[in-house]
Amino acid sequence: MKHLPWLAACTIAGSLVGPVWAQSAAAPPAPAALPPTPGPAAGSVGLREALDAAWQRAVAARESDGQRRRAEADRVAAGGFWAAPPSLTLSHRDDRLHSNAGSRETEIGIALPLWLPGQRAARAGTADAAGRQAQAAEQAARLRLAGELREAAWQLAALQAEAAQADAQAQALQQLVGDVERRVRAGDLARADALAAQAEQLTASALQSDARHRLQAARAHWTLLTGLSAAPELTAAASADTPPAAAPQHPELQLASRTVELARQQVDLVRHSRRDAPELSMGLRQDVPGRAEATQSSLIVGLRLPLGTDGRNRPLQAAALSELEVAQSHEQRLRERLDSDSATARDALRSVQAQLDAEAARARLLRERATLIEKSFRAGETPLPDLLRALAAAAQADSAAARQTAALGLARARLQQTLGLLP
Repeated sequence: MKHLPWLAACTIAGSLVGPVWAQSAAAPPAPAALPPTPGPAAGSVGLREALDAAWQRAVAARESDGQRRRAEADRVAAGGFWAAPPSLTLSHRDDRLHSNAGSRETEIGIALPLWLPGQRAARAGTADAAGRQAQAAEQAARLRLAGELREAAWQLAALQAEAAQADAQAQALQQLVGDVERRVRAGDLARADALAAQAEQLTASALQSDARHRLQAARAHWTLLTGLSAAPELTAAASADTPPAAAPQHPELQLASRTVELARQQVDLVRHSRRDAPELSMGLRQDVPGRAEATQSSLIVGLRLPLGTDGRNRPLQAAALSELEVAQSHEQRLRERLDSDSATARDALRSVQAQLDAEAARARLLRERATLIEKSFRAGETPLPDLLRALAAAAQADSAAARQTAALGLARARLQQTLGLLP
């Protein structure tokens, strides 16, 4: 006997998790690709391409560019001949307000700040450390943005699966309503059965509308992040193996290490800058004694050597050492947190895998049960309410299995995020 079309809905939803049942428990299965629902997005885009597109729109990208330019400017300044910009001096003196004998003195010169011993190399080291920190900060910012994209992509995938199941369920119940109404007109079923089927169909339509609304909101959020209308392609991400325990250094940890390195270079710079830069001054002086005496010119060479005091140096040293201690403490706490997060993410992945196995088995059993009850209903041995309850239970189980499949992909993505792996 021909089965009702609602079985096609179960088959569609079951295809989301069907490959999971066939795999052994020893090897954690990869979640199947979630079928996208029809929508305005054309094609699909990988997470790496989506990350590149989102990075072009991110404020963090502009901050990274600015930080890198500042580091490059500091590197250029550290390679200069002078410790600070030179200054030009000009002075003029005469006796016009006193004796007015025609005596004048004019002086013009230039002051050149000099590097202290070791100061130039220390400043160059600080500029290099700042450049490396800027690069690490960019990678860390990209990783944080990748985390947002992963969450948004898998939420969108889960809603796509839920909307697809809701569409199939609504269509199947609509066809069931037509079948029941024909049997009511033939006198095989009571009018109450038609009303019950119509009520179930209206409930399915409401759920379908709600699923489409939430899916549209998720698509809008994805477009806001990436500027792309194409849906994310998660097949490769879903089928990826579990990341190894030994992963490359986490970008956040690398940034913390670069920050510690920069703080050390700043301490070294303060150590080599215990006084303000000495100034070498050179100039020309012209004296006009007055009273018809000859003009005299002379060359001026001078050295200005500021003295370093505790009042100047101790606050700078204390600030530099404090930044170093804070950076070291942050690095240690970050290392501990990342270890804890990765362990938690691995446990969550195993838990979600176990839940998916249970949901998949439950969905398979309820579909089989619904098939048997449908045959019994066709034979006139089972009332319609029992069939409707079986349909609802099978649909809920399929939807839960589909959501759990997306949850498995999200758990794997979160583990990759805690290990610092970019798409």
